[in-house]
Amino acid sequence: MKVVAVTACSSGIAHTYMAAEALEVVAKRNGIDISVETQGAMGIENELAPEDIKEAVCVILTNDMRIINEHRFEGKKVIRMSTSDVIKKADIIMKKIISTFK
Repeated sequence: MKVVAVTACSSGIAHTYMAAEALEVVAKRNGIDISVETQGAMGIENELAPEDIKEAVCVILTNDMRIINEHRFEGKKVIRMSTSDVIKKADIIMKKIISTFK
């Protein structure tokens, strides 16, 4: 199962990267292939490849600020959460994705 995500927070520093790491750790633990793009103070890092987006069962977007190039996800199932919720609830998010897209 493939999932993609974009994390971004208003300051573009700590929470952007903490959310990305939380998703990566929990996805690995649950056997989910995940690619996470960060949009932070350093700009866009680990930009998602079009083929990763195409293969993904869903997209996780943080909603603390506008995601750049969000049009890439048209037609995909999108989950929107704050970076702090992603950090705190990454395990719940992944379990829900597993149960929904089995």
